[in-house]
Amino acid sequence: MKRARRKQQMTVYLDPGLFRAVTDMATRRRQSGSLVVETALAAFFSPEDGDGVMALARRMDRTDRRLSRLERDAGITLETLAQFIRFWMIMTPALPETSSAAARAQAAERYEGFIEALGRRLASGRRLYEDVLPPDTPVGDPDMS
Repeated sequence: MKRARRKQQMTVYLDPGLFRAVTDMATRRRQSGSLVVETALAAFFSPEDGDGVMALARRMDRTDRRLSRLERDAGITLETLAQFIRFWMIMTPALPETSSAAARAQAAERYEGFIEALGRRLASGRRLYEDVLPPDTPVGDPDMS
């Protein structure tokens, strides 16, 4: 009967950034740092087995970062819109009853124009920040490209 092979110990010196990355991955996955390094080395030395799993893990991490950024951006957009509406309602005086019908008709016409302009803008693919920010300003997650 063969004895089970025991794992052998090896002392390795890592760059501080790489050490932190291994430690963070081990904490996230609730595994030992040794197992994280062993898995990474196994994937490195046998790419046909481990590469698919590691590539999937990297894609999932990128997707998670993208979703987090989208969630943050949606929250910022919603808060911006809410603040604008609140400011507009505070600063705009109420109309007298005599002119409310004319104001409603004008508002409906302006709203239709707004919706048409929005539709054209969305169809063109251009975004407002492209017109507002200088061309060399980075926008968004570098992993998004």
